[in-house]
Amino acid sequence: MTQVAPPLKKSKSAGGWGALRSCGKHLLASGSALTGAKALLKANQPDGFDCPGCAWGDPEHGSSFEFCENGVKAVAWESTEKRATPAFFADHTVSELRGWSDYELENQGRLTQPMRYNPVTDRYVAVGWHQAFAEIGAELRALASPNEAEFYTSGRASNEAAFLYQLFARVYGTNNFPDCSNMCHEASGIGLVQAIGVGKGTVELEDFEHADAIIVIGQNPGTNHPRMLGDLRRAAQRGARVAVLNPVRERGLERFSDPQAKIEMLRGGSTSIASHYFQPKLGGDMAAIRGVAKIVFERDAAMQAAGEPSLLDETFIAEHTIGLDAWRAMVDATGWGDIEDQSGLTRDEIETLAEVYLGAERVIATWAMGVTQHRHSVATVREIANLLLLRGHIGRPGAGLCPVRGHSNVQGDRTVGINEQAPEWFLAALEREFGVSLPRAPGHNVLAAITAMVEGRSKAFIGLGGNFARATPDTAVVTEALRRCRLTVQIATKPNHSHLAVGEVAYLLPCLGRTEIDRNPAGKTQIVTVEDSMSMVHGSGGINKPASPHLLSEVAIIAGIAAATVGGDAIDWAGMAADHDVIRDHISRVLPGFEDYNVRVRRPRGFRLRNPAAERIWETPSKRAEFLDSALPVEIEHQAARRRPGAYVLQTFRSHDQYNTTIYGHDDRYRGVYGERRVVFANAEDIAAMGAEPNGRVDVVGLHDDGRYRVAEDFRLVAYDIPRGCVAGYYPELNTVVPFSEAGDQSDTPLSKSVMVTFRPREIAA
Repeated sequence: MTQVAPPLKKSKSAGGWGALRSCGKHLLASGSALTGAKALLKANQPDGFDCPGCAWGDPEHGSSFEFCENGVKAVAWESTEKRATPAFFADHTVSELRGWSDYELENQGRLTQPMRYNPVTDRYVAVGWHQAFAEIGAELRALASPNEAEFYTSGRASNEAAFLYQLFARVYGTNNFPDCSNMCHEASGIGLVQAIGVGKGTVELEDFEHADAIIVIGQNPGTNHPRMLGDLRRAAQRGARVAVLNPVRERGLERFSDPQAKIEMLRGGSTSIASHYFQPKLGGDMAAIRGVAKIVFERDAAMQAAGEPSLLDETFIAEHTIGLDAWRAMVDATGWGDIEDQSGLTRDEIETLAEVYLGAERVIATWAMGVTQHRHSVATVREIANLLLLRGHIGRPGAGLCPVRGHSNVQGDRTVGINEQAPEWFLAALEREFGVSLPRAPGHNVLAAITAMVEGRSKAFIGLGGNFARATPDTAVVTEALRRCRLTVQIATKPNHSHLAVGEVAYLLPCLGRTEIDRNPAGKTQIVTVEDSMSMVHGSGGINKPASPHLLSEVAIIAGIAAATVGGDAIDWAGMAADHDVIRDHISRVLPGFEDYNVRVRRPRGFRLRNPAAERIWETPSKRAEFLDSALPVEIEHQAARRRPGAYVLQTFRSHDQYNTTIYGHDDRYRGVYGERRVVFANAEDIAAMGAEPNGRVDVVGLHDDGRYRVAEDFRLVAYDIPRGCVAGYYPELNTVVPFSEAGDQSDTPLSKSVMVTFRPREIAA
């Protein structure tokens, strides 16, 4: 008999009073509630700072409160009164701190001074900036080849910092740029470049005001980018249909109570978001979209046979696309048995989704990592693009493709050159601008960097923000690889576990946060810029007093390391650090679309980078939008798991109290989890089939056959609404069972949504 867990105390809706209570809780916990509250009034405002959280766009006519619960947590976390001073590091060895949780480490507060690891005492000790820059430069110059160094970038870095960073590394002599984008939307960029000629979404935020149907695939806005819920809510209220494809029932996609909707809040009401909610199995989105296309083609054939107009946009297809016939033949050849088995949806469910698609004049397809972290993710992105091309839903108001990025400037970092395989035109433009010669050999992405460090070919790691050891797969392997490096340098605002994976020479360099005032030596207040998911570039200027007088901006730190490594004869690093306008002037001459950068970015809302595909100009080899006639994968992980007794497919995701690897707390109220993180969500029938009980404790054991043993210990089984054979749990705790040796086809992205695992009862393990 199926065993059912006690009811989960999930929020009735996303947002609402629960969000407001959470905001107050985190502001008070920061110890600087007033500072945080004042800062929030400047979040995402023309004269304020860009929220350090997600990359969702800002409205043209925003309110005074353009922030969400996630933004409050991010601001409170950064503006905390807590400090991780040299005294803290004197009291705790690095070995001791390795036993602390992610939350405990970051909760110590802001770093205040540059620190160097002392291997004799196993402690970080304070040093001066000049010493830090000089030794880091000497260590980099001492490497046998610049290609022995890895330059990692977090999506938090500004356009100015990222541009300077890639310039420094290339002048130094390498294209090794492992980047957080390699772990999330790489498949989106690759697939969209192939399909429409540009690796970004085609929509503007205002398009959500005009769409008749919005198809939300593999994303959870309520936790990952809550401001998107406001746009989905307004779309639903005016009658647009919102069709969701997500294996997990997510509260934010079901109902949302907008804290800015006064009447709704006073009445305790909420708005239904999803008009239709489909739960494909993990990795089943491509097959589901293929099923929709099959229905469209079947109905189109019947209508044409009856002498009625085509369901397809034949004019658009003829003028703007290539490859439809081959794709249509592939769709026709795909059987319904294969579609239903691989998608995990019934034909009736797919028929309903097709009705949503066909019933709309303007369709937006939006997606996130639920699409991009599978082996066949590029093919899935291409299938989504195929579907929208079919009826001309690209390049007109209210319609288009919308990959939603995670961190606040992950898209901008790629735009300004964080790319291990930068195009020739970009490298040539840099050479003309700065009068230098740059390397052309492709560099390392994240997985290649891990491999090079594991094999001992890379001996230095510099991290521009982020938490590389915890964000990447195979936590234990990556941590050990970092510790075998000759040099590790971490640029950060708070301590995290990557800072404890110390090389022989290790530096921890504290930088200003997004909310803090950055003044150059002459007293001029600096701004930085970022690019959101809609390709809008806007300025960001901090308003808070820096957490310590010893902090430098990311730009100043990069410039200091660059000058100490490659010298300042050819490039005036100090001059750029002293005036960010100079960096933007360089960018404006290197990158098309950034003309008059310093003028346009200071306008309210900034400016939008041109997107040729949104204008129906296709920068593909054929100069047309290209359909792809890819077959469905022969077998995806949830199908393969059926052949292995006790096997399941795991996806890792965030809790509601975290942002990427930053853990704000231990609650996930939208899923009914409180005070803990070591949980695995599973179908109640699967829990019974394991011979386990809901709330029982298990170890999660990886099943990847590469000779490495992977286990994440002591997790509670939570009965949840998720398809059979699929399970889910939080990263970074479960990253230890994600193999770094497995990656997406073409994207080389870790398969964090397609991890084969089994479970071991804790009583047996003991």
